[in-house]
Amino acid sequence: MNEELGEVAASTRLAELGITLPAVPAPVAAYLPAVVSAGQVFTAGQLPFVDGALLETGKVGATVTPERAAELARVAALNAVAAAASVVGGVDGIRRVVKLVVFVASAPSFTGQPQVANGASELLQQVFGQRGLHARSAVGVAVLPLDSPIEVELVVEASAASF
Repeated sequence: MNEELGEVAASTRLAELGITLPAVPAPVAAYLPAVVSAGQVFTAGQLPFVDGALLETGKVGATVTPERAAELARVAALNAVAAAASVVGGVDGIRRVVKLVVFVASAPSFTGQPQVANGASELLQQVFGQRGLHARSAVGVAVLPLDSPIEVELVVEASAASF
């Protein structure tokens, strides 16, 4: 229980949801998965990798359905949580989610980026409860690394005990 906020610990919520925090995906270029600065954690963009494999490629609204894209956003968000947790001593070192950015590789006429981003937002709220409510941007782009349909970035506040 997080006594200050009266909420269940994120590690407990993950267990209740049957979700295992994945290993942090290895960077695909020259960067760190997450960096702590001034009490906040900034994650690099996370793709929907599972066990080192990108789950899908393509553009949302063309070869990827919005529903599938929302599932991929959830996976990418879980990878971002794992990256943040890796630099603060575990998921319970995350005090709250501050900002979520979801990039959606979109077909030219696709305008449902907010609904796709809900896949990530809903996961964060399930894991962190009220502490998972966040500011958000959902951005349509022409292409993402490795032709991924989704990329997610997180900014979280680290608990004082985690540094």
